[in-house]
Amino acid sequence: MSDAHRALITQFYQAFQRLDAEAMSACYTDDVVFSDPAFGELRGRDAGDMWRMLTTRARDFSLTFDSVHADEHTGTAHWVATYLFSQTGNTVVNDIQARFVFRDGKICEHHDRFDLWAWSRQALGFKGLILGWTPLVGNAVRAQALKGLKAWQASR
Repeated sequence: MSDAHRALITQFYQAFQRLDAEAMSACYTDDVVFSDPAFGELRGRDAGDMWRMLTTRARDFSLTFDSVHADEHTGTAHWVATYLFSQTGNTVVNDIQARFVFRDGKICEHHDRFDLWAWSRQALGFKGLILGWTPLVGNAVRAQALKGLKAWQASR
């Protein structure tokens, strides 16, 4: 099963490289739990919609991934996304560690970890440099990300 789970993670990131959110979402169970520092925790369709929103808005996007490991229950991967942050036009290089849990041949949990201060310095510029380490900015980033997701969902 570990080979199938490694292949599933690879399939997920290859779809991401193509900005194919439908193929990415197909790797998830219907009740998937996703989390990262920017969006917090998303469940089910919201997780797939996050990828749909991000892939449709992606500009100057590239993605690399490596260190894919999996066993019968869990997996990990390292990935780096480079893109223009739409709100500021700044280039972001986000270095991310991912952890997965599998059920019935799909991803039922996906947890991404990255340095939010490093991200905010790149995405937000001076404001991120000065305040990016504070909970205030982390909370504001999450609130803005969720607001953007809800607006995107409402526009569909």
